[in-house]
Amino acid sequence: MNILISEIFGPVIQGEGALIGRPTVFVRTGGCDYRCSWCDSLYAVLPQYKNEWTPMSAHRVLEEVEKISPPPILVTLSGGNPALQPLEELLDLGHERGYSFATETQGSVFKSWFAKLDYLVLSPKPPSSQMTTNWDVLAQCVLSCARNISLKVVVFDEDDYSFAREVYRRFPDVDFYLQVGSDIAADAIEYSLQTGDKINWLLGRVLCDNWHDATILPQLHTLIWGQKRGV
Repeated sequence: MNILISEIFGPVIQGEGALIGRPTVFVRTGGCDYRCSWCDSLYAVLPQYKNEWTPMSAHRVLEEVEKISPPPILVTLSGGNPALQPLEELLDLGHERGYSFATETQGSVFKSWFAKLDYLVLSPKPPSSQMTTNWDVLAQCVLSCARNISLKVVVFDEDDYSFAREVYRRFPDVDFYLQVGSDIAADAIEYSLQTGDKINWLLGRVLCDNWHDATILPQLHTLIWGQKRGV
């Protein structure tokens, strides 16, 4: 089955979550079941961009990845929502050639191939996204047997922080990351100026709640490049 591909690029660094700072090749799929208010990759989400997405076989995707970087390197499957795509064959072929794979998804769709991932980052969307979390499906994703599972919640405000606390309450044994939200119009300098204040605020909330096993992170790629596409 073909995979809808929005773009393949890299190597760059992973800018967020448990793998922040890791060199990676990005395979961004097209299509998403969410419409987050602050989405920074609408070109991989909205149907009007579908003519820009390329249907590719798993073999062809891997060929494009190999042109960018030989194994071993981490391949990040992103989106849109990569859980909407048939990625099992790509995982099998890539593992045979020495690649490792990470996927980030909001946890709205469960796929059996999650169990073949080296890293699964589940990023349920907080109230500021204007989306609603299906807790049962998210729980199914948490129990997917991927080798390394973590949770990441983007936090813009107090409501988002309360949502993050609820996610943690439901899944206290999963590594947890809080990511400072960014204005989609912000460039690297603007985001840098915003980030210090937001991290200080988040740190204060976390310490007040004695939430000492949460990790607070910026969007590292946004600090470096702003919202520039392809990095």
